[in-house]
Amino acid sequence: MPSEKSQYIPAPPIPTYDEATGGNSSSSGPDWPPPSSPIDTRPDHETEAQSLLSRPRQADSRRAPNGYQPPYVESDDEGSQWTLEDEDSDDDGDGDAQVRREMQELEVQDPLDESSSRSSSSTWRKRIASSLPQWKWRWRLPRLTVRLPRQNDTANTEDADSSESTRRRWRCPNINSAAAILLVGRLLAIFLILGFLYLLFISDLFTNMTRRIGGQMFDPEAVRQYVQTHVDSGMMRNTLKHFTGYAHIAGTEGDYALAMDVRNDFMRYGLEDIIVDEYYVYLNYPKAGGRTVEIMSEDGKEAKWTAALEEKEVGGETAGRQTFVFHGHSKAGDVRGPLIYANYGSREDFKRLSDKGIDTKGAIALVRYYGTQGDRALKVKAAEMAGFAGCIIYSDPAEDGFLKGETAPNGRFMPADGVQRGAVSLMSWVVGDVLTPGWESKEGQPRMTTEQTTGLVKIPSIPLAWRDAQVLLQHIQGFGEPCPDEWHGGVPDVEWWSGNSSSPIVRLKNEQDEEERQKIWNVYGKIAGIEQNEKSIIIGNHRDAWAFGATDANSGTAVMLEVARIFGDLVARGWRPLRTIEFMSWDAEEYNLIGSTEFVENNLEALQKNAFAYINLDTAVAGQEFHAAASPMFRKVLNKVLDRVVDPNFNTSLRARWDERNAELEGLGAGSDYVAFQDIAGTSSIDIRFDGEMHPYHSSYDNFDWMERVGDPGFIYHNLLGQVLALLILELADRPILPFDMGNYALALGRYLGGLWQWAEEKGVNERFNLDPIKTAISEVEKAIAEFEKWESNWEKTVISSSGWEAVGLGQRRCDYNNRMANFETNLLDLEFGGGIPNRTQFKHVIFGPQLWSGYDEAYFPAIRDAIDVEDWPLAQKMINKAAELIGNAAKALLE
Repeated sequence: MPSEKSQYIPAPPIPTYDEATGGNSSSSGPDWPPPSSPIDTRPDHETEAQSLLSRPRQADSRRAPNGYQPPYVESDDEGSQWTLEDEDSDDDGDGDAQVRREMQELEVQDPLDESSSRSSSSTWRKRIASSLPQWKWRWRLPRLTVRLPRQNDTANTEDADSSESTRRRWRCPNINSAAAILLVGRLLAIFLILGFLYLLFISDLFTNMTRRIGGQMFDPEAVRQYVQTHVDSGMMRNTLKHFTGYAHIAGTEGDYALAMDVRNDFMRYGLEDIIVDEYYVYLNYPKAGGRTVEIMSEDGKEAKWTAALEEKEVGGETAGRQTFVFHGHSKAGDVRGPLIYANYGSREDFKRLSDKGIDTKGAIALVRYYGTQGDRALKVKAAEMAGFAGCIIYSDPAEDGFLKGETAPNGRFMPADGVQRGAVSLMSWVVGDVLTPGWESKEGQPRMTTEQTTGLVKIPSIPLAWRDAQVLLQHIQGFGEPCPDEWHGGVPDVEWWSGNSSSPIVRLKNEQDEEERQKIWNVYGKIAGIEQNEKSIIIGNHRDAWAFGATDANSGTAVMLEVARIFGDLVARGWRPLRTIEFMSWDAEEYNLIGSTEFVENNLEALQKNAFAYINLDTAVAGQEFHAAASPMFRKVLNKVLDRVVDPNFNTSLRARWDERNAELEGLGAGSDYVAFQDIAGTSSIDIRFDGEMHPYHSSYDNFDWMERVGDPGFIYHNLLGQVLALLILELADRPILPFDMGNYALALGRYLGGLWQWAEEKGVNERFNLDPIKTAISEVEKAIAEFEKWESNWEKTVISSSGWEAVGLGQRRCDYNNRMANFETNLLDLEFGGGIPNRTQFKHVIFGPQLWSGYDEAYFPAIRDAIDVEDWPLAQKMINKAAELIGNAAKALLE
């Protein structure tokens, strides 16, 4: 009951139905809404005062007449949200709550609920703040809000002004002077920070910091120990077993399959920029039944004897068959003539026959491998020049057979049926694809014909086992002249006669498939350096083989792939070298070094500028004695590496074994893939291998079974060579200063000149030319190198005095120092138009290169030697003067 003392307040007038629904101006007058009853304490929405009409919002100046509010666009400084405005409160409470929950789940704010707006904005800010750093200032961006029409206002749209029905407005944030100053200050701070970062990047500080941080994370000595201890003999054994599972002559299906295996291995190991590089080259292949050697009847109508030719099936291959016996790049033909024995097939041997009055025109030459002419192609060429119609080359037991030791498959020497295959293209005359000498064999490039090129011989040839040669030698007994003792071989049951034009007639048939544009595949993969990534240390091995190729060359393939695996693992752990490391699998090396030469010709300028060193693996593991043929640059670094590698069979380091036999770096001849790098591109090159006694070279007996039982049981020397290779790569790719031995190069030049003088003295021709210009140039090199190498000592002192820190400018000078050191070799190339060795202008190096008639043997100053050989004294002096000029210029370039 209300108190009696309380003042009576009359009830508000109750509007009529028409007044309540008419929407007239009285609804917004001062008497409406009526005051609340002091007695009725119910919430407003439960009282009778809550009419069917919504209460007008007096504070909202944007309200259209009669309660209608059109949609509009509003911006403020609280954030950016799409919102749906609905102020109806007449709906059922449960429905209103459900709508609001759905709006919150969809992050749609009620524009009438300020707490909702603040909460949504706060949630937005928290979401952004959780993903960004916590700065000491806050960004307040303009908020774009779209308000949609309310449901309860739709009835009033008929009375609204049509010009304001779709009103949109952009409201800029109010910025006072303090806010403007703060904004400008923040913008200036941003520009200062961005400018500072830009200066850091252009100063190359991050590159140096990365290198230093990497150096702290990966101690160089720890990296060396890692690569040595992670060479896995079992992995190399499995790799070799796979790669010798079937024959893989260049360009065949077996060769392509292994190329894809190398590519996949490179990908699996994490190498970068993996490329399969295709070239189109001239190759030949033997035909089944297309080759024969026969002794004909006197009338020449039938064969009295036919050579077996092929080896026994010994491969145990997983696919295909053994390779037929043939010579790569041989001349096709079917010729007959009297058989004449010519010892080793050198020019001197053929001259002796001529001096004895033996007519060799149209005859068939029988010569043995090795001896005074080691290059099989030059044996055939010499026979051709002597007038022979064909040439047979056999393996004699005196050089490679039972007279030397136990034969394969249980020993290292060639058995009675073993045949040494090989190419007879003139490698020391034309290297690479014989139809594109001097340019790459890509599609669309010009090509010579087989008759135009000087890289092919003009008479057919074939290799033979001594088992078959024995019969031929027995049939010429009593013909011609008895041979001198030095012409006697080791074939049993033979009296050694030369034969003559009356000897039995022998037929030599060589029918073959010839492909002038056969596709071959080089495969490349690399690890990019972090300092001089354009500069490369290249490791190469050829993949193709004449048969199964356990020793030549897939022992090198196994070693290279194992080292690539180890370096890929290092990269996966975050390590990077200073310079780029490139691994390359060559194709068609056995056919005249084609794959590597075509790559060099296709990338010649880049290699001359950026290739620092080339490491070659060919017949990598054939014995227990370490050998290296190299540019003199490698003496110091090789000695350092050999000191670290211990031979478990002798319990001493490889360096100690090297010194015991007074070993020295051997010269680079023309026998493997280093030729194009050293002699054409001027890239300092080294070939490393474990050698010793012979192996069944280029025969089917050079297979996995032989390697596992005889060649390298336990794969110990594969492991040691893997260590040597990995350490060499680290020294060359990750030393701040290239470990080239410039002083040794100067000393070697003096030795090479002395050897040239001695060779000419033995010929009695030293008076015909003057070597003093070269002697003077070498003296200039010695002085320049002595001055040049002082910088390295100064650099070391500077870095040590600054606790190992190298300033950016000093680092740049160090890189320039490395460049000049590597360019010394390149500067010894004769690059003028028409330059190089006369008539063999592919070969540009004035110090290194194959001799015209001694392809496998090393030769120094080859152009000079060629001129002396033909007794062209003006040309000899010209070559001497040119060599002296280039050597002198190389010395000056060191100090410029």
